[in-house]
Amino acid sequence: MEPQVAELKQKIEDTLCPFGFEVYPFQVAWYNALLPRAFHLPLPGPTLAFLVLSTPAMFDRALKPFLQSYNLQSLTDPVDQCVAYHLGRVRESLPELQVEIIADYEVHPNRRPKILAQTAAHVAGAAYYYQRQDVEADPWGTQHIAGVCMHPQFGGWFAIRGVVLLPGIEVPDLPPAKPLDCVPTRTDRISLLEGFNFHWRDWTYRDAVTPKERYSEEQKAYFSAPPAQRLALLGLAQPSEEPSSVSAQFLFTTLIPKKPQNPRRASDWLNPRVSPPASPGP
Repeated sequence: MEPQVAELKQKIEDTLCPFGFEVYPFQVAWYNALLPRAFHLPLPGPTLAFLVLSTPAMFDRALKPFLQSYNLQSLTDPVDQCVAYHLGRVRESLPELQVEIIADYEVHPNRRPKILAQTAAHVAGAAYYYQRQDVEADPWGTQHIAGVCMHPQFGGWFAIRGVVLLPGIEVPDLPPAKPLDCVPTRTDRISLLEGFNFHWRDWTYRDAVTPKERYSEEQKAYFSAPPAQRLALLGLAQPSEEPSSVSAQFLFTTLIPKKPQNPRRASDWLNPRVSPPASPGP
């Protein structure tokens, strides 16, 4: 890795990794090469970028402390606001540079995603983006099959949170990253994609790769709940309500997830207009 890239990566890691995030450098050209022009990042190809993902540890290391120190009454989406806070700290850690941050959920006015997160994760080498095209002679006929990323250490127990772009920093000699193919057999890929597309509510597709750590039960309960109910699970009021008198600790340790949902949808890099089904949380 080039010294400049290594130095910048270390600064960003020092800011984010203690709070349960991981950071992976990539070149804008690698991302743009896989997508139609409408989805390109409008920067020179050699521009340096970093993919940021959260591990299971983020819930305890970042979210809970954030909630304890924040004005809870003003929160609308605690996780997104927590992640935005930490990504903002990256900008503060690089005051001498122009820094652009795109969160995974951001869209243009026409609702086109600003970043296709799973494509970015793949080209950065963070997680392998398994798609229908990765299954020889697939069995699904005319059914739409959405792709899904697998992390070599956490399986499906992680979330892509966004990218950090550094306009003005160009690294034409950065060696291309290659994600680890951690689901190498046709049978296992079929099982993974069917689990993600048809049985996502049971969480089992996330174990297609044996993870070194999974989400805790309280974390699963939070991400399983519809977004409108998540503040209540934290023991917080909705914006127009009074705070709940029931402690977040009690809710987290007693709630059993029932109907997993996820409002976010990532797009296939070959068919960006088609979204995968809702999945049980980030």
